[in-house]
Amino acid sequence: MTATDEARQALARQRTMEITTTGRRSGRPRRIETWRYQADGRYWLTGSPGARDWYANVLAHPEFTLHLNGLDVQVRGRPVTDPGERARVFGEIVPGQDRAGSLESWLAGSPLVEILFD
Repeated sequence: MTATDEARQALARQRTMEITTTGRRSGRPRRIETWRYQADGRYWLTGSPGARDWYANVLAHPEFTLHLNGLDVQVRGRPVTDPGERARVFGEIVPGQDRAGSLESWLAGSPLVEILFD
């Protein structure tokens, strides 16, 4: 089994994880806890509507690290800005969230990044 296969299996099992991004201004590592989401057979990072430092960091430096049960994996984030793709992905993610707010609010104000294993 390759490291990528192992990481995909861990990601499928683990919803809460930590990521380390590179600070957009400082260039320093920034580690936070977040949730991953699954939609359209792929994995995503997002959050309720609002600005997120991790998102700004991924925009500036797309490569980041997933920390999955002792496994650290380098991945790349693909920010999703296309309205149609955002609607499809959030259409799967938002209905499953407790107190998520409206789909429209997520579309208007939530970051969306696909996790890519290059």
